[in-house]
Amino acid sequence: MIITKKALPRRTFLRGAGAVVALPLLDAMIPAHTALAATAGAPVRRLGFVYVPMGSHTAKWTPRQVGKITELSPTLMPLTPVLDHVTVLTNMELKNSYPGTHATSNAGFLSAARAKWTESTDYYLGTTVDQVAAKQMGQDTPLPSLELSMDLRASVGECDNGYACVYQNNLSWSSPTTPLPSEAHPRIVFERLFGEGGSTADRGAALKRRSSLLDLVTADVSRLQKKLGGDDKQKVDQYLDTIREVERRIQKAEHETASSSMTDLERPVGVPVAYGDHAKLMFDLQVLALQGDVTRIITFQLARESSTRTYPEVGVPEAHHPTSHHGGDPEKLEKLSKINSYHISLLAYFLEKLKNIKDGDGSLLDHTMYMYGSGMGNPSVHSHQDLPIVVVGGGAGRMKGGRHVKYAERTPLANLHLTLLEKVGVRMDAFADSQGKINELLEL
Repeated sequence: MIITKKALPRRTFLRGAGAVVALPLLDAMIPAHTALAATAGAPVRRLGFVYVPMGSHTAKWTPRQVGKITELSPTLMPLTPVLDHVTVLTNMELKNSYPGTHATSNAGFLSAARAKWTESTDYYLGTTVDQVAAKQMGQDTPLPSLELSMDLRASVGECDNGYACVYQNNLSWSSPTTPLPSEAHPRIVFERLFGEGGSTADRGAALKRRSSLLDLVTADVSRLQKKLGGDDKQKVDQYLDTIREVERRIQKAEHETASSSMTDLERPVGVPVAYGDHAKLMFDLQVLALQGDVTRIITFQLARESSTRTYPEVGVPEAHHPTSHHGGDPEKLEKLSKINSYHISLLAYFLEKLKNIKDGDGSLLDHTMYMYGSGMGNPSVHSHQDLPIVVVGGGAGRMKGGRHVKYAERTPLANLHLTLLEKVGVRMDAFADSQGKINELLEL
């Protein structure tokens, strides 16, 4: 741990044998009464993406009001506590995802590119928006980006109408030929965030040699606390308490699943049995990654295309995929709406966490942008028009929410990608099939 007389370096770490814990932004990291104070305290820009499969029940998703809104739609209602940070965009499309498949829905969401039709390893797509941002923003953090998912069915070969499974398995691509695998196991993600150096196996082995990560950094914590003021001490304590609680839940899940007779082909061994518990744990890991500035770019596949997962916890014991092929059946549409709303409630859980964590002169939510949505509109016909898209967060003062932006004509989703890149300081003339930036998001 390096401490200067003037201030703590922003990249201060607590270290122990095989463990390293990055710290959140503290007052002690901002030099007082100097010209550097404004720069050191400037909010960090963060960008994330959450993908949900198989579109939405549009009538329940779309807010009635256009422009400034005071009320969200039934599906989006869980986001009401953070309404001022919510922008809903409708009539957006992914032209390059046709002919209309689950594989191209997933592949096109962040690339807006046309996937090469192949069952083999000569797949070709496009660099995704998160990786465009990571190439510039990821140089200042231990992890340039973090790719997460809920399922680990890494199928190979052909998965959907002649398209290689790689398109359905991966949201992020660092080049047109380089998909980035995602991680669904909370323990592995935890070790990646807090393990020190070496391979994944090395980090895992080092962290497993103790009962708790924080036990390894106790001495460093004690030395640090002597240097901090009251507010900073409280902030560090809360952050470390959150790490300990997340680790406790991971250990609990590993213990429970080791002795459980329940099987789920879409759930890795050692994660919480309940889907909602697993999702919340993955969101909590994202909070820690952003709070500690371990990474500023995150993608999260909340469920897979063609998923047969059931949601009995919200009254949908039928599988998601066949339910999405509703054919206008009111009963199936109602169940699809329940699934959509449940997924949104998990996002709301995450956003409330960000809202309640102080970060500089605001909150983590104030200084973060997340795009949430699907590569399908009406899943019954595999449409890639009128996509369900929401942007949340304050973007470090670059976003204003409480709005519904509805386009009279179909607008490329790539326009939103280009605009989000602009918001985080990555300037490009075009992205994929973009036709320009979204002025409503650029105006504050």
